Amino acid sequence: MPVLVINCGSSSIKYKLYGRGVANLLAGGIIEGVDGERPRHLHAAGDQDFEAEIEVGDYRQGVAALVKALAEWGSPPPIGDPAEIIGVGHRVVHGGDRFSESVVIDRSVIEEVESLGALAPLHNPANLAGIRAVRELLPGALGVAVFDTAFFSTLPPHAYRYAVPERWWRDFGVRRYGFHGISHRYLAERAARLLEQPRPNLVTLHLGAGASACAIRDGKAVDTSMGMTPLEGLVMGTRSGDIDPAVVFHLIEAGLPVSEIRRGLQREGGLLGLSGTSSDFRRVAGSARAGDQAAALALATFAHRIRRYLGAFLVQVAPCDGVVFSGGIGENSHEVRSLVLSGLEPLGLVVDPIRNRGEGERRISADTSSVDVWVIPTDEESLIARDTARLIN
Repeated sequence: MPVLVINCGSSSIKYKLYGRGVANLLAGGIIEGVDGERPRHLHAAGDQDFEAEIEVGDYRQGVAALVKALAEWGSPPPIGDPAEIIGVGHRVVHGGDRFSESVVIDRSVIEEVESLGALAPLHNPANLAGIRAVRELLPGALGVAVFDTAFFSTLPPHAYRYAVPERWWRDFGVRRYGFHGISHRYLAERAARLLEQPRPNLVTLHLGAGASACAIRDGKAVDTSMGMTPLEGLVMGTRSGDIDPAVVFHLIEAGLPVSEIRRGLQREGGLLGLSGTSSDFRRVAGSARAGDQAAALALATFAHRIRRYLGAFLVQVAPCDGVVFSGGIGENSHEVRSLVLSGLEPLGLVVDPIRNRGEGERRISADTSSVDVWVIPTDEESLIARDTARLIN
């Protein structure tokens, strides 16, 4: 009873195929360049890896290519017939305030997701393209939408409302929605098992090219760093994170077009803007170690913004049971974890330097720490697969 998970991004399609139970990963891969720029298909099945340059002009062609790979690539291939796939779980970035949980996809869900496209113009249209392609190519499979924003449906009004005219909220949806919710939910559920507490108080940090923090009390999200869009909050690879809104007015009055301001905040800010060289954290950290002052500033600002949110969220979830690092940077950079947690011993956060330099899922706090600190590799796909299997059953 295979279940397929698909994540259609702005220019790529990531996927994983699970067998009976989410622990049984059969295959996975990514199709890059759906936007037409050097498309290629990377696919893994068992211990076999495949790579091919393919013709992909749109998401339908991409989905068709991955379905074909699942049935043909490998010895033997993961499935004999695509019709064996009984369910397909789709990551959908923006569910607005209309979806508080995962749902079976029908026409009304498609219409709702389409209406929210203005709130996530880079992602919701791509998510919808994948949904429509699967409904055409795998008509016998039940589709399930798993929303990045759903985990934050438990935010209280004082956390999600902005101090703006009520009409902006009522007529234009101006409020905090939060993102990376699938990851934060996975981390919360995994931490609950590791801590042996069904409803823990946590601060979860998803740190990667996109980065966000989440305050979790009694197992539910009560605050988050991202806002109406994924631009708010922490410093990211190319996104500025928090900035005085008046900066936008200042730049408009100085003659910069809105398109250039948007590009600067979304595509040319963050680590790239501060370092002047790269949005890749590994390159920035390497340049900082080599004495590049701009890169060192980028690294320090990145860590400072995380500490700022961490401190604020620790207050909201006190007494805190655990702090969790995840995402590509959070999982792999002992340097960032040290920078973020340095000097926080008075708050009960004491790091063991040897554990911090280890690998994989582990507790990195010292035995004397009153708050557990964990590194937990996130696994959004397995959560999407679980929700899909649950709704199928």
